[in-house]
Order: sequence, then structure tokens, then C-alpha cells
Amino acid sequence: MAANEIFDDAENLDAYDDLIVSIQAKKQGLSLLIAVCDDLSFREQVIKQYETELQPEIRSYRVTLARGEPSLRGAIAQLVESEEYLQQHHPAVITVTGAEQLYFLKLGEERSEQEIFFGYLQWTREALREFPFAIVLWVTNQLLVNLIKKAPDFWSWRNGVFHFVSRKKNTISGRELESIRFAFGDNEFSGLDDDNPYLLPIEDLQRFIQDAEQRGVKDATLATLYFSLGEIYRKRLEWDEFQDYKKEQELGIEYLSKAVELQKELGLEKELATSLNNLASLYDSQGRYNEAEPLYIQALALTRKLLGEEHPSVASSLNNLALLYYSQGRYSEAEPLYIQALALWRKLLGEEHPSVASSLNNLAGLYYSQGRYSEAETLYIQALALWRKLLGEEHPS
Repeated sequence: MAANEIFDDAENLDAYDDLIVSIQAKKQGLSLLIAVCDDLSFREQVIKQYETELQPEIRSYRVTLARGEPSLRGAIAQLVESEEYLQQHHPAVITVTGAEQLYFLKLGEERSEQEIFFGYLQWTREALREFPFAIVLWVTNQLLVNLIKKAPDFWSWRNGVFHFVSRKKNTISGRELESIRFAFGDNEFSGLDDDNPYLLPIEDLQRFIQDAEQRGVKDATLATLYFSLGEIYRKRLEWDEFQDYKKEQELGIEYLSKAVELQKELGLEKELATSLNNLASLYDSQGRYNEAEPLYIQALALTRKLLGEEHPSVASSLNNLALLYYSQGRYSEAEPLYIQALALWRKLLGEEHPSVASSLNNLAGLYYSQGRYSEAETLYIQALALWRKLLGEEHPS
């Protein structure tokens, strides 16, 4: 397969071409190359492509960094000891992966795995001179940010940095962590940068929660952590940021279900209503309507109990249940819910509000599906006029 067949944009193709040239430019002598990619599947495609393209002039090898003692030099030395070809210093490229698995949080230890890794890197430059090969160290954006800060000597000795861009990522942003910042000890973060989109690897939060579970404390903090991680997975699926759709789908359901269970046990009704709704939304998006329906109904009943009949959240719950019924073709059950939601939004938010426009559009879609075209046309026209008024004539919506 040609390189241009696996790259969907010019930026990634340029990065690949530059990486290939850098590997080929120095067939003898150490060349430290840093490749940056958050999408592990895409990363594997890139590696396979340059391994194929470089053969037979430059032989390819791979090593994976060890957990606990992630030494770049140690990993390469172990490989060289087992390969006579490398011992004879023939042209080779050594691809190094595994850094993305290292924990950023200390998780009760004196130093985190990433800190140990960066410590080794900072003092490994001269020791790498004995390996006259191209070494491609693959890191994520989160690792890159910290590598620059914590291993400046190694960073200064790099021969090239190659960024491969994708929507997929393995990290949680600073803004996503803000709501659960209180759960972490002061020693876990030297500073929480709200604008950092690559602040924490998602596996770290998973491990942090597992440690909390092992301590056996079931409290509101743990419930919040369950909900937050479940929401992170749900949004990753929605925004196409996931690494493994099926796995992250299951994890989203697992953590939101744990949140629901613990919130019920602790009597956290306000938080429970949100968790029920969002878990239902996850099932709904998968077409698992029978599992979503009772959760939407529970969320609606609880929202009415907590907020009364006249509240925007009640309208949202009505609309969510109506959308579920519509997806199943249960139009007679969806219609009264759409009508109630529309009336409630009009009363609470006024005639000129985006929720009213969306509600008009939803009801119009229902009528159209039932063949009630004149009623659908009237509502579509009203919705279009309202969107034009709210957003202007040239807005994509």
C-alpha cells in the first residue's frame, strides 16, 4: 500500500515523508526521532508503512518500554544483545512504543511511571551513543508536553519531531477534570491547566478510581468519579475520539451504571437524575431502546419530583423520551410528549429560543413520518423562520 493511501490529509502525509527522509538520511550513527500520535491504530499503520518502505536497505525492529522501570536505553540494550545484526551495527530503525501506557499520576507511589521514564531520558543521552541506529520514540501529545519540561537535555538532542494528527486521543482535558479536581491530592498535580487538552491519560483516572474502590469507601466523591468517567467515555463516543468503540462503549455503561447504583444507595437524587438520563442516552445511541426506556422514565419522574412540573429540565426529559419513542416508530406515544415539551419551553423560555426551534422541528419530523404533511410543513416553516431570526440567514443550521 502506498503512503498516500493511508493518510487522509496533507499534514500527516508531510509528517510521514519527513520521518522517512530522516530515517534514511543517517544510516550510520545515532538519530533520535520523536513521533507524536494519539491514535494507536493510526500509529500502527504508520509504523507498518515505514517498516515496509525501508526494507531491505534498513532493517526494522520494535521494542516496548517496560512498566515500572521504563528505561529507553535498557529496552534497546536488551534488543541489541539478542540480535547479531544490530551488534554488527548494520543500518536499522528501532521503533519504541509503550510510553503511552505509563501512568502520569503517582497513585500512592513516590514517583509516577512517567516521572521515572523522564528521569531515565534526561540522563540517557550519552549512553545511547553506543547504538548507531535511527530510534523512533513514539509518544502521545500528553507525553510530549511533559517530556519537553522534564527531560530538556534529551529533548535538545532530538534529530526531529513528527506530528501525526487525528481526532482520536487517550487523554482527558483540564476542563473535563475541573469538576473532580477536589478528589485528587495536592501531590498528584503540580498545577491544573484548564486549557490543556492533553492533561491526564484516561487510564490514569480509571486506575485512580480502582484504588478508591479497593479502599472500600463508598461516598459522594466516588459516585462523582464514576459519573465523570462514564461521561468522558460517552462524550468520546459522541465526538469520535475513542480508541476502541466497543470497549469504550462498555466502559461508559459500566461507570454510569456504577454511578446510578451508588447515588441510589447514598440518596443523591439530583445527581441520580442526571446519571439516569445520560446512561439512557448511551443505550439509546446504540439502539438498545428497551434498556434506555425505563431509565428515561425514571429520570423524568425524579426530575419532576425535585424541580416541579414547570422546569426546563422536565421539558428536556420529555423530549428525550419522545425521541426514543420516535426512533422505535411509536409515534402515538411520542406525540403528546413532544407537544408537552414544546409548550413548556415556550412558557419558560419564550417564543424565541433555540429549544423552541428544535422542538418545532422534532414535532414536524414526527408528523412527516406519519404522513401528516400539511401539519409538518407548517411547523417546519415556523422552525426555519425562528432559526433564521436567531442565527441569521447564512448560518449552516
